[in-house]
Amino acid sequence: MPRSDRSVQVLYFAALRDLTGRAEEQLELPAEVETVRDLVRHLQQIRPALAGKLVSVRVALDEAFAKDSDALAGARVIALIPPVAGG
Repeated sequence: MPRSDRSVQVLYFAALRDLTGRAEEQLELPAEVETVRDLVRHLQQIRPALAGKLVSVRVALDEAFAKDSDALAGARVIALIPPVAGG
């Protein structure tokens, strides 16, 4: 099945995987979701378990870390990576 320009694969790591109950999902993004910031807002709306949990999460677009203001245009894989504790 062909993917649209607004179709992305979202990968959830660590605690985010636990919160959403999934490691990944395919999403069709609404037209108003244009930046990483918009994406975070959208994910918190469609996955209420993520509300307030994405503040310190790093977002990678096609394997490159992105800033909140970065455009999603052309991104196919979006990874949400929470901070890792350890020692």
